[in-house]
Amino acid sequence: MKHIALLRGINVSGQKIIKMADLQKHIAELGFKNISTYIQSGNIIFETDLDNTSILAELISNKIKEKYDFDVPTVIVTIDELQHIVSSNPFINDRNESIDNIYVAYFDSVPDASLIAKFKEITFKNEECIFDGKVAYLFYPEKYGNSKLTNNLLESKLKVKATTRNWKTSVKLLELGK
Repeated sequence: MKHIALLRGINVSGQKIIKMADLQKHIAELGFKNISTYIQSGNIIFETDLDNTSILAELISNKIKEKYDFDVPTVIVTIDELQHIVSSNPFINDRNESIDNIYVAYFDSVPDASLIAKFKEITFKNEECIFDGKVAYLFYPEKYGNSKLTNNLLESKLKVKATTRNWKTSVKLLELGK
């Protein structure tokens, strides 16, 4: 079964540097097959017979800790999950927004409904967040980097691990994983 590992916070601003070729070798040590990476921000496509995404995330995080001595939160999605995410984007399907303004926050688990309800009470200048299971679709009419609607805020308020990708990366990962 094909999976995609989304690593949080590597190779950003000179911190937690991991070369993708080395990462592929380390992931292969876990017995995964057909491993490839996409761009430097930690997107790994691989195959394994294991289907428990929590265990897969833990295996990869532990391997990175063993090899580099730093923690890297990891979120795993299956190709089927990613297909659903890509085909269900409300900012594209319902509103036809520019893909340059759309991001997806991937969660390690479905956030608690009461925490989502509380989160929805927070207002952001022109920015929007729509939840769907283990993801949130994010719309930024201005720059993502200037936003208050951040990955750290999502993690803090929803009590989940999260990592965010722009829409182009999400679509490309699906293409590469098929």
